[in-house]
Amino acid sequence: MYNAYFGFKEKPFKLVPNPEYLFLSRSHEEALAHLNYAISQGDGFVEITGEVGTGKTTLCRAFLENLDENTVAAYIFNPKLGPKQLIKTINDEFGIHYDADNTKDLIDKLNGFLIQKKGERKRVIVLIDEAQNLSKIVLEQLRLLSNLETSREKLLQIILVGQPELAEMLDSHDLRQIGQRISLRYQITPLNFKDTRDYIQYRLNIASHKSTPVFEKGAYRHIYQYSRGIPRLINIACDRALLTAFSLNRPTVTGQLARNTIKEMTGRGRPSSIFLMDGKKALGVFLILCALTFGLLYHKELSEKVATFLRKPATETTAPAPPGAAPLPSSSSPAPAPAAPPLKPAADSKAADPSQSRRG
Repeated sequence: MYNAYFGFKEKPFKLVPNPEYLFLSRSHEEALAHLNYAISQGDGFVEITGEVGTGKTTLCRAFLENLDENTVAAYIFNPKLGPKQLIKTINDEFGIHYDADNTKDLIDKLNGFLIQKKGERKRVIVLIDEAQNLSKIVLEQLRLLSNLETSREKLLQIILVGQPELAEMLDSHDLRQIGQRISLRYQITPLNFKDTRDYIQYRLNIASHKSTPVFEKGAYRHIYQYSRGIPRLINIACDRALLTAFSLNRPTVTGQLARNTIKEMTGRGRPSSIFLMDGKKALGVFLILCALTFGLLYHKELSEKVATFLRKPATETTAPAPPGAAPLPSSSSPAPAPAAPPLKPAADSKAADPSQSRRG
């Protein structure tokens, strides 16, 4: 959509493992050097690991394309196979014709092919991508295939490429036999800020008819902060930023435009954070909510009981009065005023007056 606008012959940030776009950072260059060294030395097992999106598959394809005519390779990118299916897939990749359907005959066919290539002075390798998906049974079958050898060297070299979980599997006690046979290990790391900037410009140069800068300095910083140096995330952010710049008729991707684009990518349609919690956090939140709900319900029930008790009439809590007795005044009515003392008779007051007695 934006290719003609920016002068690209093709989209520079497509999510496909095109070896032409392989950017050799220091980590990727060392990983490729490890592979080439292992092949030259005839090592039996090689392990290459890296996080999701770090460019492992692109590296594998570039490695396979650069093999010389003296190396025969089988590339397996869907390793969710059983032991027998794995051997059949390897034979199919090498073009080995077979009619048998049992494991022994399939291995015999493969062994005959390896001996033939050894006589032709050719190396034979099997490269398995996404190897963290291999089951323990299949890994054990690979160990048995590595026993196909002469008294001097291996007939088959096996390269396992996968996520860091692969290294954890091979370091486990159950797979210690195959783990001890791995002669070379290397882990691909994400790009740093400088490599991220160079990676973006490298892909632009390959896809562009001209070398006009498209991303400004501020854009690199925001893309690196979002991607953390993972090439796949860099591609996603750059592709969306170019599309935004095209829609706004902007000639370059500025820092502000990149920041707004990434904010829109990470904010729109994002599910609530409670659904992104891991199991322990979600269980903790659930227990807290249950405790609060129980507390509120119990507190409400207790409050209602206390209020009902206080609203009961006083007659329900006092003993009944005896028959004929005057009812007691209600506690809510005011108490009567005290009665005034009775007046003394007038005669009494005269007798008490001394002046009246003298007149008589």
